[in-house]
Formats: sequence, C-alpha cells, structure tokens
Amino acid sequence: MWDYSEKVKDHFFNPKNAGAVPDANAIGEVGSISCGDALRLTLKVNEDTEVIEDAGFQTFGCGSAIASSSVLTEIIKGMTLDEALKVTNQDIAAELDGLPPEKMHCSVMGREALQAAVANYRGEEWKDDHEEGALICKCFGIDAAMIEEMVWANKLRTVEDVTNFTKAGGGCASCHEDIEGILEKVLKERGESFDPNAAPVAKPAPVVAEKGPMTNLQRIKKIEEVIMSFRPQLMADGGDVELVEVVDKTAYVNMTGACNGCQMSAMTIAGIQQRLIEVMGEFIKVVPASQMPKLVNIQEAGHA
Repeated sequence: MWDYSEKVKDHFFNPKNAGAVPDANAIGEVGSISCGDALRLTLKVNEDTEVIEDAGFQTFGCGSAIASSSVLTEIIKGMTLDEALKVTNQDIAAELDGLPPEKMHCSVMGREALQAAVANYRGEEWKDDHEEGALICKCFGIDAAMIEEMVWANKLRTVEDVTNFTKAGGGCASCHEDIEGILEKVLKERGESFDPNAAPVAKPAPVVAEKGPMTNLQRIKKIEEVIMSFRPQLMADGGDVELVEVVDKTAYVNMTGACNGCQMSAMTIAGIQQRLIEVMGEFIKVVPASQMPKLVNIQEAGHA
C-alpha cells in the first residue's frame, strides 16, 4: 500500500544491531500493546565519557518500526548521551530517506525509547507523554500533551497529520473534534489559522484505484490470509491462532497450544490487527473469541 525507500527495506530485511546488548547499562522500553508496536532499546554506555559504545533493539511491530529502531541504533553509536538526546524523530525518518506519513509514529517511538534509556542510565524516572494530560484518543491511549508536542515539532496542520504521527484518531474517530481543538490552539500560538480542509504536511504515496467497497466474503478471505501468515512462527513455538468469526469489522480469534494464556498473546493479537489495518486499508478490530458477544453465539446456534 505504501512506497518504502530502499533504506527502509534494507533496515527491515537486514536489521542492524538486532537483539539485546550484553552487559547493557541503559534500557528503554516503550510502546503500547493496544496499538501493536513495542520497542526495547539497550545501550552500553562508557561510564567515564558517557559515550554510547553499543546499542541494540528488540521490536514488536511493522516493517517501519523495525527499520526505525535499526537506523536509530546506527545513528547514536559513538555519540555522548547528551548528543543522542538531540536526535529527533525527523532525524530518524530522514536517515531512512523518509517514511510514509502513516508510519511516522514509528520514528516517534524510537525517540521515546532513547529518552527512556538515557533516563534509566541516569537513575531518573521517565514518563512518556501518553500518561500526562487529558486523554484524547482512548483507542490508542494518546493524550493532549503528546499531540501538542508532535504538532509543534513536526508542524502538523490536519487531523490526518496527527493520526499519521501519533495514531490518535485512527480508530473510532470520536476524538477528531478534540484533535481539531488542539490543532486550532497550537496553530493560533504559531500565528496561523486552522483550516479543516488544509492539505496534510506530506501526502501519502499513491495507491491502487479503489475497486468498490469490500464485501464481507472478501474481507473474511483477507483476514484469513493475514492470520495464515502468522501461523508458521506461532506453530514453531508450539502455539497457533485460528479465526472463529467475523462480525462487521471485528475478527474473533482463538489462541491455542502454547499461545493460550501466554503473556505475549495480547501482543500477537495486536500485531495481527496492525497487519490487517495495513493490508486492508481500513480499521479492523481483532478480539479474543472469549469476548465474542452472546448474540453472535445465539446466531450461530440458529444456523446449526
């Protein structure tokens, strides 16, 4: 769906510094299970000079998340901690020759992981922006402070921009009015006027022309294809996942074998959801079958 640069592809297929750094003395962990991305950054810092001698990452997420994490470790190795803290999400994206607008939040996650790791090394308490201020987007847990910072730092102008950089507003869309309020406030402080019809700061890459609304049967087939792509890795670890039912744009799945009750099962489900959104170009919710409404079960019994 998106046009990735050769650097993004290279860092995805051949990630640099993947894995944890032995004897790391700085660790930063960020991410949200609900949005399907998580990053653990480990650093080996010279205690005399505060130079980052080695860096490694462990990422759960899409190709852009892996590429952003990989290039971040390459950027900061050899820097002092103070120099590394000056690295912005724009620097990460620029080093990759750009990211699709819809994937800019991956570079933001890398920046936050770096801040968390430096705070960890210095014995400080680091709190991400998702935990401060009024909660704006309940779907992805994004608050006003996070949105304001991204609007300022990246000169965002539209709700679409905010969604691309933070994921806020990418779910049920009920927070769009609140996001517009933040945009209006920040743009006014910048001496600009908010225009709800303004073009986004970066237009998405062209996509294949629409062929009309997706039928429920087509949607089910696409969902099954994505779930099948996850099964080999899960089965190698003694687990599995199966599609139970699709109701509108909600897919109910069962985690079986070693995945049943596993602490990582929620992240696996979130990863499936993220992949579905990317592949299908629409919001698809993935939920454990145990949470399937009773009405669905009654309907199934009626068809039996």
